[in-house]
Amino acid sequence: MTAPSQQPRLLIFVIAYYAESTLRWVLERIPASIFEQYACEVLVVDDASQDRTFEIGREYQENHPDIRMTVLRNEHNQGYGGNQKVGYSYAIAEGFDFVAMVHGDGQYAPEELPRLMEPLHAREADAVFGSRMLSRFGALKGGMPLYKYVGNKILTTVQNALLGTRLSEFHSGYRIYSVAALRRIPFQLNSNDFHFDTEIILQLLNAQARILELPIPTYYGTEISRVNGMKYAKDVTLATMRNVLHRAGLLYQRRYDPISHDNRHYDLKLGYASSHSWALDAVPPGAKVLDIGAGPGGIAAQLVSKGCTTAVVDQHPPENPDPHIQIHVQNLDEPLRFNVRDYDHLLLLDVIEHLKDPEQFLAELRQQFDYTPRKLVLTTPNIGFIVQRLMLLAGQFNYGKAGILDRTHTRLFTFRSLRHLLRDNGFRIKEIRGVPAPFPKVLGNGVLGKAALGANMALIRLSKTLFSYQIYVEAETTPDVSFVLKDSKERSAQRTQRLREAQQPREAPSSSKAKAPKKPRRHA
Repeated sequence: MTAPSQQPRLLIFVIAYYAESTLRWVLERIPASIFEQYACEVLVVDDASQDRTFEIGREYQENHPDIRMTVLRNEHNQGYGGNQKVGYSYAIAEGFDFVAMVHGDGQYAPEELPRLMEPLHAREADAVFGSRMLSRFGALKGGMPLYKYVGNKILTTVQNALLGTRLSEFHSGYRIYSVAALRRIPFQLNSNDFHFDTEIILQLLNAQARILELPIPTYYGTEISRVNGMKYAKDVTLATMRNVLHRAGLLYQRRYDPISHDNRHYDLKLGYASSHSWALDAVPPGAKVLDIGAGPGGIAAQLVSKGCTTAVVDQHPPENPDPHIQIHVQNLDEPLRFNVRDYDHLLLLDVIEHLKDPEQFLAELRQQFDYTPRKLVLTTPNIGFIVQRLMLLAGQFNYGKAGILDRTHTRLFTFRSLRHLLRDNGFRIKEIRGVPAPFPKVLGNGVLGKAALGANMALIRLSKTLFSYQIYVEAETTPDVSFVLKDSKERSAQRTQRLREAQQPREAPSSSKAKAPKKPRRHA
């Protein structure tokens, strides 16, 4: 981050392709005020044009030595998205704070840069998009063809519905990014085609970046449109659908994963039918609960709010510990050091699939059980889910950061194999049911999310082995044979002692007066 005493560093990135007739005009329109407010550099990247675009950029650079400027030319055409990758990578490598993309054909007004930069400078946004759709019919008045206007509106409406967003436009090319936000997303994995712009929005949304739209004027001149409208619409729709499936954990897409190194992506699924909602419902207020493999600790916080005595076990201590929650730091693949006997409810939510040896873990856990039954609530992904079966049929079995094929999963279960695992380790299964995919997490808890969830629940009733995204189990603990043997020995010894005491003869009652001997009778 830039020190307070320094001007923020802004890269004005001019993306250029066959722009010999417009490039100089665009560069001259960059406001002088932007150079006064920021430590600016202008970067022109010519994407292998076969005209004089590069030469004109170099001439402008030589004629304006007062402007810090770099002109590059890709030897091979990278495409609209690929050229953006070059510019954003330059911004990251050179340590800029912000990067503003300006089109070399002049379709987006450079004069708007100072205004669009204001929210970023004030740290109120991570990305600012210039929108042509915020002013009513402004795009049409600016010369946008009717078919593009209608197509833009339809695509944006569909994307907003699928993503639960309220953007006025997904398809503007006027964008300014915080470089810190770009570091958090793998934009290098995006398409080199025109739907790169959609993919980077999806990445920013997944990274919970703050996106702000501001109105901009629309200008359509004599520039040549190189976008195939039908192909673009198809690519945008498919990219959005893939992200929906990715966020639901159904189809992992590495490009849509924010770059992070913690476990905060394991967030809660509450407010609808889910493993977390059902687990919380299974614990009565005031219960004594041990949450094993608690992750970020969201469930534990919910339990505390229910008045439960709560403890957590995890290999990572929480960043902000709650004084009401007892914490045990433990790698569950190592011999267990925590005690379960003080608790009547045990939670194993999405834990056993991460363990190297779940059989050994459950066996060690069982060694602590006695005749007092404890409720175990356990959830795990269902590897028999129909999506995984179809992917395997298509030759796809790709592990990712989240979902059923989370790359940290080492053991995966079906309903049948999970039953065997629990019964072999002495658990009495009281209830086992299928959990739907977390569609409301992706589509929102509105009409779309509820409809998808309802459809999944209906399919689970037809076949839980096929249509369950997760497996939910409530079971009762029983003691291990070693405890039974030890307890039998102790209780048998106690019982034997009591029997011995019962069989001992009673002592004659003592008397203070001794009886006089009888006198012999006299015969007449």
